[in-house]
Parts: sequence; C-alpha cells; structure tokens
Amino acid sequence: MLLAGGVVLVAINLRPAAASIGPVLNRIEAGTGLSSGWAGALATLPVLCFGLLAPVGPVLARRLGLRTTIAAAMCALLAGMIIRLIPGVAFLFVGTGMAGAAIATGNVLVPVLVRRDFAQRTGTAMALYSTSLIAFAALAAGVTVPVANALGGGWRPGLAVWAIPVAAAALAWAPALFRHDVSASRNSQDVTGTGHECCSAGSPRAPAGGRAGSAPSDGTPRGAAIPVRGPRAALTLLRQPLGWQVTLFFALQSGGFYATLAWLPSIFRSHGASEAHAGLLLSLTMVVGLITAVMVPGLAGRGRDQRRLVLASCVLTAAGLLGILLAPMSAPYVWTVLLGLGQNASFPLALMLIVLRGGSVATTERLSTLAQSVGYVLAALAPLAVGALHGLTHSWTPALILLLGLVAPQLLVGLGAGRDRQLSVPG
Repeated sequence: MLLAGGVVLVAINLRPAAASIGPVLNRIEAGTGLSSGWAGALATLPVLCFGLLAPVGPVLARRLGLRTTIAAAMCALLAGMIIRLIPGVAFLFVGTGMAGAAIATGNVLVPVLVRRDFAQRTGTAMALYSTSLIAFAALAAGVTVPVANALGGGWRPGLAVWAIPVAAAALAWAPALFRHDVSASRNSQDVTGTGHECCSAGSPRAPAGGRAGSAPSDGTPRGAAIPVRGPRAALTLLRQPLGWQVTLFFALQSGGFYATLAWLPSIFRSHGASEAHAGLLLSLTMVVGLITAVMVPGLAGRGRDQRRLVLASCVLTAAGLLGILLAPMSAPYVWTVLLGLGQNASFPLALMLIVLRGGSVATTERLSTLAQSVGYVLAALAPLAVGALHGLTHSWTPALILLLGLVAPQLLVGLGAGRDRQLSVPG
C-alpha cells in the first residue's frame, strides 16, 4: 500500500507542469512579450525534454538505485517549478526545462517500478498510475485559470499552485535520498534491484509471462541483478519491427495529446469561447478520459491481443477532431468527450504495450527508454507544427487536418504493436 501511494504521488505530478501552460499561454505572451512562435516553443519544451532526457533516467537508476532516482527527480521538479516563477523569460524557460527533465525521469522509471514490484497486478497498478496522472492533468487544465484569477490575475499564481503537490511528493520520497540502495552497490547495477527506500513493498514479483518465484523470461537466474546496459541497449530494439511499432504508437498518441494540451483552448477561443470556458473544455477531455484510463489497462492486461483497443481509441480520437474541425461550437462538449475518451485510452494502452511486449524486466526497461525517448522527441514536433501552421495561415483548419491525418498512421502502427508478440532479447 505504501508503494502504491508513492506511485500515485509521483503520477499526479507528471503532467501539471505542462498541462497548466496551455490555459494561460495567452497571458504568458502578453506578460512576457513572447511571440506566438516562442510561446509554442515554451509549450513544446517539456515534451522535448521528455524525449531527449529519457535515456538519463535508467543511467541514474543504475548508479543510484531506482527509488533514489525517482526521489531525486521529485526534488528537481520542485526546483524547476519554483525557478520558472522568477521574473525574466530566461528563468521561465530554464525552470520549464528543468521540470521537463525531472518528469522525463519519472516517465521512464515508474513503468519499470510497476513492472518490477507489481508484476502480478500490472494492469491494476498501471490503471492506478495512468488514472492519477490523467486526473491531475485534467485538474491543472481546468483549475489554472480560475486559480490565477482568484489570486490576482496574471499567469504566475496559476502555475505556482502546482508546486504544492510536488512538494508533498518530494517530502514523501525524501527518505530514499538518505537510505542506502542495495542494488546501487552491486557490480552488476540495475534498475530492478531491491532496496530499502521509501514505500518499499514485500509482495512477490514475477516477470511477464511467468509466475512468482520463476526466473525471468530472458534467462537471468532468479535473484540475480538484471543489468541495464544504457541507451545503446535500448536502440538495439529498433532492429525489430515490433520495437518501431510500439515506439511510433507512443509517439503519435503523445503528439496528438500534447498538441491538444497546448492549443485546444486557443482553438475554442478563436471561435468565441471565453478563456475559462476554453480551459474547461480542455479539462473535460481529460476528466472523461479517466473512464478509459481505468478500464483500458485491465482490458489490455487480460487479453493477449490489443488490436481492438487500438482501433476503438483511434476511432474516438478521429471523431472528436472531426467534430472540432467541422462544427466546433455546435456541440463542443460532445467533441471534447469523444476526443478525451480516445486520447486518454491511447496513453495507458501505449504504456501497457511497453509492459506486455517487453517480456522480461530488462527488455521492458529498454523498450520504455526507447519508446519515451524517441517517442517524445517525435511527439514534440506536433505542437510546434500546429503553432507554425496557425502562424502561417491564421487559421486552425490546417492544424486540425494535420492532427486528424496523424490518427491514420497511429492506427496502422498500433495494429502491429497490438498483436500477441514479445520482443526477443538482444544478444
């Protein structure tokens, strides 16, 4: 239970730093003098950090221990969210980048923690993780503007409030910074070693496709440390089509989500919605997504083939985008509900595909690093492209057509990743 609570505390802080920017992006532009291009870069910066710095997490975990690294990431996230409140555009970008780097570590390592310590309850644990993550992303999208208004206007109060749950997480995980991590002292260091840090659990663990007490499926002897050979080992998975399919599915669903997170309020505002109403509509996409976030991991974990879930998530996403494109204010709540159900089914499904297709703990760690490093770098192009298209055309129509067009390759690679297969262990 303590470990589950620790996972939730991390999860609730992995999206507000990014989700709180979009609703007040116009205020940031007005208050700092940023152009729309630089505002788009600010909104994209966390996603870019998620990708470029994802390989750093496993390296740190190998040296310091898994839970110690997660604890350090929460402290770094708190520092970044405070720094970006300091007057000056440079501090805004530096703090946002630091927050993105910290979140990148959590993005990669929490699925590994779930895979290791909840091996017999992976679907339930992943549902808890993804639901907590999406719930606070929704809260950040919907509450940032009202909080900013209540605290005197401007954008800083709206962003500052999200440092509070980060502080709670950093405090809860702080013991892991000061207690020796057994796995970090072994010559064969790994992100799967046991330790005595915060939120430790003693429940039995089993590898995917195996039972508690069995040897991992990659042939590592029971009880032995599973070595992590760094980012280069993750890249070896690209030699297998399944590695590409999982990575590209993660990239495409993330690109659509973060483009929505950054620009959906601006799209609705261009059609006459107020700032608060536009933020509410963005929040609604994630609130309704809690339904699919709860259901999808369990459904994916119980079945061997996830292609029907891929199809359903893509159809819902396309329907929502099409409605926003053709008649945005005729039924905005319907369109945002459809979009939210689809996008927030794709995210936990992408995480489950990493776990299910990885097979062993070591391969899961490599696939998580690959999917989130390459995936987020590619995903960062989507909000940039949307902002650039709007800047060039002064219309949201081309941008929405682009997002709608990205659903097709997402479906294609998702159908490949959803087949009942596992990656082979690189030699």
